[in-house]
Amino acid sequence: MADTQLEADVTVNAVGSSCPGPLMELVGNAKDVDPGTVIRLQSSNEGTEPDVAEWSEESGNELLDVVDRGDHWDLYVRIDD
Repeated sequence: MADTQLEADVTVNAVGSSCPGPLMELVGNAKDVDPGTVIRLQSSNEGTEPDVAEWSEESGNELLDVVDRGDHWDLYVRIDD
């Protein structure tokens, strides 16, 4: 996907973490923020995007965008619950 204009309220750096580490870090942070918060999850693990997409759908949150930074991805998730 192209670069994004989204602004993150919280950034979670999980670059270098193996599955399911990035998702678990996102879930842990999601519990501590208010509804409407946008979290940017940074991950270099290629399995993170499908994991986050599935979790977002099941949990009622929204995966807003995924940006390929070359050495990692930025996944923007709005916490809605």
